[in-house]
Amino acid sequence: MRRQSIDPIAGVQCPALKTLARDERGEHNTAVFKPLGLDHVVLRVSDQARSQRFYVEMLGCTVDHVNERISLIHLRFGDHMIDLVPGSAALPSAGGVDHVCLSIDCDDLEGVVRELRARGVTVEGEISDRRGAYGRGPSIYLRDPDGYKIELKPR
Repeated sequence: MRRQSIDPIAGVQCPALKTLARDERGEHNTAVFKPLGLDHVVLRVSDQARSQRFYVEMLGCTVDHVNERISLIHLRFGDHMIDLVPGSAALPSAGGVDHVCLSIDCDDLEGVVRELRARGVTVEGEISDRRGAYGRGPSIYLRDPDGYKIELKPR
């Protein structure tokens, strides 16, 4: 049975909450979930076929899944995924990082969303079922201070 702890600030139930570090005032910052690692990275590419060949033939990836409806190629790289999506004409290089997905340990994703919003984090949309390196499941998107899209996905 998992050991549960409750975030004293928000009442969010997540296993083994970690104290991160002391800030400049000496106060503890508390995470609302336990970080587990990287789940997947989504790359915008100018030529999906060329990129797929590169990642498969040069880096040893395998094709895990293809979602033709949204032109998404899921490549397996060990325990993780590298996803390829078509680059946008709006981007000068037609490439770049679409988002990074972080795998977390948390049983109350709705509570995490509430707490992140309360802390001023921009959470985009609602919890949605998405595919990742560890299968399908709920996840959320948020923006970091520089505007990068981050996906949080409980494992």
